[in-house]
Amino acid sequence: MSNDAATATPAVTGTAGDAAPAPEALPHGLGVSLPSADARAKSEGTFPYAADLWAEGLLWAAVLRSPHPHARIVSIDTSHAREMPGVRAVVTHEDVPGTPLHGRGRIDRPVFASEVVRHHGEPIAAVAADHPDTARMAAAAVIVEYEVLDPVIDPEQAFEAEPLHPDGNLIRHIPLRHGDPEASGEVVVEGQYRIGRQDPAPIGAEAGLAVPRPDGGVELYIGSTDPHTDRDTAAAVYGLAPDRVKIVVTGVPGATADREDQGFQLPLGLLALKTGCPVKLTATREESFLGHAHRHPTLLRYRHHADAEGRLVKVEAQILLDGGAYADTSSEALAAAVSFACGPYVVPNAFIEGWVVRTNNPPSGHVRGEGAMQVCAAYEAQMDKLAKKLGLDPAELRMRNVMSTGDVLPTGQSVTCPAPVAELLEAVREFPLPALPKDTPEEEWLLPGGPEGAGEPGAVRRGVGYGLGMVHMLGAEGADEVSTATVKVHDGIATVLCAAVDTGQGFSTLARQIVQETLGIDEVHIAQVDTDQPPAGAGCRGRHTWVSGGAVERAAKMVRTQLLQPLAHKFGMSTELLQITDGKITSYDGVLSTTVAEALDGKELWATAQCRPHPTEPLDGAGQGDAFVGMAFCAIRAVVDVDIELGSVRVVELAIAQDVGRVLNPAQLAARIEAGATQGVGIALTENLRTPRGLIRHPDLTGYSLPTALDAPDIRIVKLVEERDVVAPFGAKAASAVPVVTSPAAVASAVRAATGRPVNRLPIRPQAAVVTGA
Repeated sequence: MSNDAATATPAVTGTAGDAAPAPEALPHGLGVSLPSADARAKSEGTFPYAADLWAEGLLWAAVLRSPHPHARIVSIDTSHAREMPGVRAVVTHEDVPGTPLHGRGRIDRPVFASEVVRHHGEPIAAVAADHPDTARMAAAAVIVEYEVLDPVIDPEQAFEAEPLHPDGNLIRHIPLRHGDPEASGEVVVEGQYRIGRQDPAPIGAEAGLAVPRPDGGVELYIGSTDPHTDRDTAAAVYGLAPDRVKIVVTGVPGATADREDQGFQLPLGLLALKTGCPVKLTATREESFLGHAHRHPTLLRYRHHADAEGRLVKVEAQILLDGGAYADTSSEALAAAVSFACGPYVVPNAFIEGWVVRTNNPPSGHVRGEGAMQVCAAYEAQMDKLAKKLGLDPAELRMRNVMSTGDVLPTGQSVTCPAPVAELLEAVREFPLPALPKDTPEEEWLLPGGPEGAGEPGAVRRGVGYGLGMVHMLGAEGADEVSTATVKVHDGIATVLCAAVDTGQGFSTLARQIVQETLGIDEVHIAQVDTDQPPAGAGCRGRHTWVSGGAVERAAKMVRTQLLQPLAHKFGMSTELLQITDGKITSYDGVLSTTVAEALDGKELWATAQCRPHPTEPLDGAGQGDAFVGMAFCAIRAVVDVDIELGSVRVVELAIAQDVGRVLNPAQLAARIEAGATQGVGIALTENLRTPRGLIRHPDLTGYSLPTALDAPDIRIVKLVEERDVVAPFGAKAASAVPVVTSPAAVASAVRAATGRPVNRLPIRPQAAVVTGA
């Protein structure tokens, strides 16, 4: 192989992180709807996704995956695959030079299965060949002899089953104890609830390119959401020092979870190092479903105690999460589920048992709102039951119990951030209801089932329901949340270097706005993300708005001081007496007035800063502790039409009021809320990844029903409460996770109101919405 192939640079068009300069005529800075930084590249088709990459001397990879959810591997024969024309390398567990294990939250997952396969789709071997079809055929030619074992697919059976993993079947148990265990209420309601398995279902399936380096290292061009963690994992697996592995983040086609599963990344680098050639892998949709983590299926049992006025006295709950074959981020998901098991309500006594266990089902992991979404559906169902038993309006019952700033979570942590839950609920409660559909042929599309719906207008019942949800922001339980950013100014152009990956949450646009407002510079570029930059952490739970945005702001303010100091010194005043507005620098008394361009005068300024929120602590043996940095809240009123004969449901409208801290970009914020609420509609009605006997059934977008534009309801953002969180940069809160958490519960509540049925399972099956004898 030539040296040219070994050092080939991927050919891409454009730069994933580079921001097109904002037109001077447009407003800029925080609080305005600045267009998305990558909107033009995406609309023109030049945005460089990982699937678009190419390099000289490129080879193609394919991965052989287990067809069984549980089996013992008797033997692996790769000889036939190696002998096929065009095949350049075949790797198995024997070819992993470093640690054979990896994992997001816990290092417990093999790169390639060696003795046992623990879930359907687990990687066994990987192939590099001259053509993608050759690679796939060679992977299929690897002969694996299995001894098929009975899978453990019921998480309740996992407690008594033989250990599926050397670490055992129990991943974590959290017993939460808060208040008086003998407390009881005059009214008691009980319920059992099940939440299905949802897939992130990214529009673009996983893809990546690995390029070997002359120093014996490797570069991975992937859509990573946490590049430094991925680099360190890859280096350990490859047996290399971290500085010999580089992650370059390509365009990420949206992320509502850990976007790039490491099971796709790691074989790429192994094959590139073995062949000395660039190697590319583009997953099929089936491989995408088989490979990445899903939302935790959950079984929940609840008992709510209340007094005669409807005020909560005690909540008891058992929460069981199915973690699948490996731990991943299951521990964090369980902590969120247990901590928020009572919802945004004042509960003086709470006793919660939470478990997450291993099974032979597909691995579960971080999916937007994990843990909090499952318990929200259950505790809101309980609130509906309680209201019905007391003869109270469901919204009124909720209003009597909502928490506010200063109240205490069942974990013992005080809610120090703004918690305007009552204000949110009142806003959606008072918002006018949508008009009833007309019973005419022209209006048939309003019926559940769409234009071709088989239902009759006389069988349609309308229901109104409520959901109150909460999520935590940033990491939890002692996670070290830190981000670093550098801001450089040269020739009147500012550049931001920060390893915060824009997964669709708009960080690149926000970074531009921060620099524009702080420095008065219109043209701001965002450098492409790679691991040569200091770490910024994962792109989830609003981290980059808070931590990375805070780092960019601090760096920009340091550059601002450098810019203003000479002028302040010249006029005998402090920099605090100068302000930058619309590209002009003025003093408080009007003596000084100049432009930013004149003040720069060819100077090159730069500064690097970090942002690290206040520390948290792990939950103790009784589930107590200050585990969270901050929280965000949401209230949703759902209006649905239900055909009570067919069980079909149409979500007519979602009225949303949300606690956002501060609006940084109105259009971007609205888009995030609307997208999150629509995702929640899918969770409520259609999305259910079925895994009979541990096998993923129909791993494609035909068998897995995502909501389409026709399923999206009218979404009314009726109120955004801008009560700034004083410990957060800009005072802003995470925006997209809390509507995902809340909207499924609100839709289920509305279906209960329309049908009188209990609706104790998500997604809602048609038979659950059928009313017999109506």
